[in-house]
Amino acid sequence: MSEIGGQPNRIEKNTKIKGDIISEADFRIDGKLDGNVKTSGKVVIGKDGYIHGKVECVNADIEGSFNGELLVSDLLSLKSSAVIEGTVSVSKLAVEPGATFNASCTMGGGKAASNSNTNSGGFKPSMSGKNEPAKAS
Repeated sequence: MSEIGGQPNRIEKNTKIKGDIISEADFRIDGKLDGNVKTSGKVVIGKDGYIHGKVECVNADIEGSFNGELLVSDLLSLKSSAVIEGTVSVSKLAVEPGATFNASCTMGGGKAASNSNTNSGGFKPSMSGKNEPAKAS
């Protein structure tokens, strides 16, 4: 399988970008981005980095600041200097002591959340609080 995207993209310190980014490669932000990022790779926000917007990625490592909507399909890793505000949806979450996490967080993604009400034991929850056999239709 060939590597898609090659070298990671970088937004260096003291660089400000306003707009949306779509990429198949990894992205490292050490500057400031006011906009959205969508990538099938990893997003890294460096210690001086800041994103205000929506980020969709597979993995993310955050040392800097983020404000907006963060959708990570695998692992979100928050370093001790990270400051997160907004809404977050992740599969796995790792938070170092000292990180600021002021976000509404959903874990497991949309598929796992929608299946959380099913039981494998053949019973369905009822309003009365008693387990009743599932009825075939």
